[in-house]
Amino acid sequence: MFAVEVRDHIMIAHSLPRPVFGPAQGMHGATFVVDAAFFTRDVDEDGLAVDIGAATTVLGEVLKPLNYKNLDELSVFTGKITTTEVIAKHIFDELARAVADKRLGPGSHRICRLKVTLHESHAARGWYEADL
Repeated sequence: MFAVEVRDHIMIAHSLPRPVFGPAQGMHGATFVVDAAFFTRDVDEDGLAVDIGAATTVLGEVLKPLNYKNLDELSVFTGKITTTEVIAKHIFDELARAVADKRLGPGSHRICRLKVTLHESHAARGWYEADL
C-alpha cells in the first residue's frame, strides 16, 4: 500500500461537559496538529500515489471552517462531545467527500483508505482510519 501524508493545524475552543473529562469540562482552547494520510494500492504513470499539492490544499479547505472556532457553537457538532476522536472522524468524513468529488485530481479514484490523526500534544494523539 502506498500513502501520502500531509499536515496542517487548527486552533479551536470547546468544552467536554461530562465528569469523565475533569477540568476539560469547562471551555478551553486546543491546538491540534492534523495529519491526513491518503492510501492507494498503486501509483500512477508519474509514480504518484496522490498529488501532495492537491492533498495539502484539500486538507486546508476541510480545516478552515473549524479553525479559530468554538466547536460548541458549530451546528455540525450539535449533540456531540467534541473529543479528539470525534473531531478526527468529522475531518475524515469531509476528506472522504472531497475524494468522492474528485477534488484530489485525476487519481482521486485510486484512493482507497484514509487516516486522520489529531496530535493534542507531543505526548498524545488520536485518529480515525477506514477504507473508502
